[in-house]
Amino acid sequence: MSGTGEGIHRVERVVGAFERRQTILFDLEQHGRVEVAELAYRFGVSLVTLRNDLEGLEQSGLLRRIRGGAVAVASPDEGAFEMRLRQSEAAKRAVAKQAARLVVPDDVIAIDSSTTGHYLAQELLDVSPLFVVTNGLPTARLFLTQSNATVLMPGGILRRSSESMTGYLGDVFADRGQISKGFFGVVGLSLQRGLMDLTPEEAQAKEAIANICQEVYGIFDSSKVGRFATHAFVTPERITQLISNDGVPPDVHEAWENAGISWTLVSPTTDSADPSARTVGRAQ
Repeated sequence: MSGTGEGIHRVERVVGAFERRQTILFDLEQHGRVEVAELAYRFGVSLVTLRNDLEGLEQSGLLRRIRGGAVAVASPDEGAFEMRLRQSEAAKRAVAKQAARLVVPDDVIAIDSSTTGHYLAQELLDVSPLFVVTNGLPTARLFLTQSNATVLMPGGILRRSSESMTGYLGDVFADRGQISKGFFGVVGLSLQRGLMDLTPEEAQAKEAIANICQEVYGIFDSSKVGRFATHAFVTPERITQLISNDGVPPDVHEAWENAGISWTLVSPTTDSADPSARTVGRAQ
């Protein structure tokens, strides 16, 4: 990458700070480094504006600024929310659209702090009335600013990388009734242990919410199948259904079917207005 040389395509439309920063993070994923002059030219903004973007991302721990640009930083856990939001985006959006079909007006639902959960929230902004319990800050913010939903955040300790409230939340939910449907992303899953996360704090928060859900849905893209994770938060017998994209291997379907747990698989290439889906396995 070098300045405004050949091969750099300037953006023809005006983009906001959020979209610029998402693009910067994507470039860092692909190349490991970005340059201020190149990005400023591409977005049609000043060097000062671009430096402010990089400063904001650095304060969130998403990159490290160097002279003339920035470089990627290694993540100590599953990765920052903004970075993960771009990963397997088409699959996550298809899964979210399918999961949204389960939600109707007057529902009381839970959505965790996962990026797939955030895409689900985007699909539910017009569902009203709706009561939402979430430990995800971006998801709570989305409902607050773009919907009429009533939102409950259970509190806890703020985890910066995932932008979530984590830790022990049991007392918050004591004697407050049940949530009809809970939607949870995963880092990994296991037939023996169930839905799993990578950090104890995140798993503890999800477990507290899932424990008062009448129905529990795992929502995730197929890359999570077979991935390493350490902390279970929902045991297999508590899972109502798993919703993923059609990249899940057939042998995985069979194994979960034998355990009595069904999947709904969707195609990320399907028309977003009407995603096709097929259910695999036996209903519980």
